[in-house]
Amino acid sequence: MFTITAANMAQYADKLTVGHKELLKRYPDTYKMNVYPTHRNATFPKEILDATVANATTASLEGVDFPRGAKLGIPFPVPQSGAEPIWNHKLKYRGATARRYNNQMIVQLDGKFNLTKIVEDVNFYYGNLTLQPAVILEPGVPLIKYVSETLAPPRLAGTFIVAHEKAGTGPEGRAAWLYAPALKRIRRAPAVCCDNPYEGTDGHQFYDQVDMFNGVLERFTWKLVGKREMYMPYNSHRIAGKSIKYSDIAHAKHVNPALPRYELHRAWVVEAENKSDLRHTFKKIVFYIDEDSWSIFARDNYDHQGQLMQLQEGHLISASNVLTTTAVPEVVYHFNSGRYFVTAMANEDKPTDASMKFDEAYFEATSVQKRAAK
Repeated sequence: MFTITAANMAQYADKLTVGHKELLKRYPDTYKMNVYPTHRNATFPKEILDATVANATTASLEGVDFPRGAKLGIPFPVPQSGAEPIWNHKLKYRGATARRYNNQMIVQLDGKFNLTKIVEDVNFYYGNLTLQPAVILEPGVPLIKYVSETLAPPRLAGTFIVAHEKAGTGPEGRAAWLYAPALKRIRRAPAVCCDNPYEGTDGHQFYDQVDMFNGVLERFTWKLVGKREMYMPYNSHRIAGKSIKYSDIAHAKHVNPALPRYELHRAWVVEAENKSDLRHTFKKIVFYIDEDSWSIFARDNYDHQGQLMQLQEGHLISASNVLTTTAVPEVVYHFNSGRYFVTAMANEDKPTDASMKFDEAYFEATSVQKRAAK
């Protein structure tokens, strides 16, 4: 319908993230946002929608990390606090299992990039329609079990990460293990958390930036700012499509602006402020969450001097085979270096497989040790 540029962005400023405005100001000759008609096609299975209605009167949140009382659906469809929309994102329906072929790249100032290839396997417990009885949300119940294997480059190949996610904090909330080929053994990895760099990203993505946000909320205070219309990356099937190569996405300074699709939708806005006694690299994070899918589509990350460090952007697609919405790819713009990091790409790989079956033993550290040692 029209294009937002540095020349006309003042006209649309109230509907843009701070990070998008920063990109427009920094790269006025090359960065732009192409805006298309709005299509509200994000949805979930009927059982999830019905359960979401019921959760509105049964779910509660103790502190920021201990939800309880929800079943199957979005736990807090009428959020009353800043932490509740974040839990909605973390616990939205994603199916029962998934194998994701996750290709990542660090893009340099000249557009050149290095590619990392990862395969991620996941069992989802909360919101899983195949489990009988359905998981009722309580501290300590399993939410997700995850294992990843790095395939390339050679210096990282053979690295495994295992994570068991529950509602809660510390080891009760997340138990994690890391297998490093050089050590030839798997070991507990409490550092698989928060603002520690994800293995193989060279510091361009923290663990709690995976899937736009995951893990504990305890390091921040959370404020529900409200809801407003925003231009967000939506129905992004072109940039995620098989006809597009990774070299088509990677341009100097920012992704190829011809590929993303922006639409006007309503978004929940949440501000997270770092607590003084639980320090995080980010002093403040402003989250932007799609009203229909509860997917985080962008976040502005600020340093302890109050300067904007990063824009993290999730290009949303509706996965009709699963009836969920997810971000592919995700992009983290580093304003201090000018580099950017792209993850969750599968353009030149297999699509996410939601038909996989993993037994419980598959996600145990001892099983991963055996697989890795072969």
